[in-house]
Amino acid sequence: MGAVTPHEPAGSGIAAVTAVFTDRRGGVSLPPYASGNLGEHVGDDPGAVAENRARLARRLGIGAGAFVWMAQVHGAEVVTVSAPTPSPVAGTDALVTSTPGLALGVLVADCVPVLLADPTAGVVAAAHAGRRGVAASIVAAVTAQMQLRGARAEATTGWVGPAICGACYEVPAAMRADVARVVPAAAAQTRVGRPALDLPAAVVGQLRAAGVLAVRVDGRCTAEDPNLFSYRRDGRTGRMAGVVCLG
Repeated sequence: MGAVTPHEPAGSGIAAVTAVFTDRRGGVSLPPYASGNLGEHVGDDPGAVAENRARLARRLGIGAGAFVWMAQVHGAEVVTVSAPTPSPVAGTDALVTSTPGLALGVLVADCVPVLLADPTAGVVAAAHAGRRGVAASIVAAVTAQMQLRGARAEATTGWVGPAICGACYEVPAAMRADVARVVPAAAAQTRVGRPALDLPAAVVGQLRAAGVLAVRVDGRCTAEDPNLFSYRRDGRTGRMAGVVCLG
């Protein structure tokens, strides 16, 4: 389903990890959700979303019931899971697991999808980092929870998925100042010099501050790339996913 960008940091004696980001192509949803929408909460036909998720599962070689999704709230709550859940995990913006075959999913349409894995310890995580999540230090919270399960920052790889870029995410000056007080790397400006936030840069800075130095950045801007969903650009639209899975 869609264009799936895979990364598999695996080797002798460590767990295989699949970390992917989808785009908006290859699904069955109709406009304005065309076509690979994976979000159940945006007003799309539930049957279309189910088919899109089934297509993604087939691409990943997992069962459609292996996903764990979140009811994201733009906070810093982290939940550890060990089995599939029938409904999205309520009130959380990050998931952690050590269970092989369990696919953790984060849904986005401008916010930053963050995937993390320590394949040696066998611990993976998915996080949703929007403006409020970045200011609430969701990255620090999820990396700390991974470490409680045996992960080490120096052995962890982080993937920062497609998100709105600093040149496109214009915000009021006071809002930029509030976020930049917590994460200075978030301060940015648009191409015409107006105040903006660079959330991908902020997430990279937070990962490195947490000791995660192996960071891979997708770099695509959701507002600029027509193959990506963007709430700021389109308003009513679908959601892409970042998914990470052990094994």
